[in-house]
This record gives sequence, C-alpha cells and structure tokens, in this order.
Amino acid sequence: MRGTGRVVFAGVLLLVAGTLNCIYGIAGISDSKFFVDDTKYVFSSLHTWGWITLLLGVIQLTGAFSLFAGGTYGRVIGITAASIGAIGALLAVGGAFPFWSLGIFALCVIVIHGLLVYGEPETR
Repeated sequence: MRGTGRVVFAGVLLLVAGTLNCIYGIAGISDSKFFVDDTKYVFSSLHTWGWITLLLGVIQLTGAFSLFAGGTYGRVIGITAASIGAIGALLAVGGAFPFWSLGIFALCVIVIHGLLVYGEPETR
C-alpha cells in the first residue's frame, strides 16, 4: 500500500506533539514555576490555556493511536493538526528564526501529503 512509511512518520510526530501538549497543559494547570505568572492573557488565564492545551494533547494522542491502528479518525486529526502547524509556521516566518519556521512548514506539508495519499494503489 502506498504511503505506509509516511503514515507511521505522521503518527510518531502526532504522538510526540500530543505528549508535549499534555505536559505543557499539566504545567499550565498546576501552580508550578514552568510558566511566568505575571503574563497578561488576552483570553482568560493560564489555567484555562492549560486545560485547552491538555485537551488538545489528549485529542492528538488518541489520533496518533488511531493512526497506528489504521483508523480514519487519526488521519483527520493528523491532517488538521499539520494544517494548523503549517499556518502557525508561516505566521512565524517573520520572527527571530525564519529558517526554523520554514523547516517546520515543510515538515507539516510532508505530513499532510503523506496522510492524503495513504491507501491509494501504487502506480507502475
């Protein structure tokens, strides 16, 4: 089947992103010194963003496990997460690390392509 390696690659990236978002979410919910406390937030507080990040991490983890099992839910979550990551990377090109942002954008495009072409019959 075409694209099996790219789906495994996308699943591993989704698993890593989900794990990191769970860690960041737990750090945001707790009163640890991981994040600075005197930051002004446009929307709510650090605890709210911690819960949002934790929920996003759990959705990404379930998507990664679904992707490893061959489910469509994992493909949809993977394409959505990679699309949001690509948009975020393009928005960050004007920042301090433009080549890093372009690399992340390219990685997201590779993941999106790999998840879209998975399951097509191979051409000779």
